[in-house]
Amino acid sequence: MRAIGRLGQLVGLGIPVFAVILQLGGRLLPSQMLVMLVAAVCCFWIGRILEGYASR
Repeated sequence: MRAIGRLGQLVGLGIPVFAVILQLGGRLLPSQMLVMLVAAVCCFWIGRILEGYASR
């Protein structure tokens, strides 16, 4: 469970980097970037919750 939570956090940190690269390449609209950033926050948050439950 802890590994899944950590993976979710890493995915949450990687999505914004990927979104910025796509934005700089002109392949992403600003609204799509916003959706990706919200998804990244959700992934990180869910990963943090899962990691916290695993440490109990």
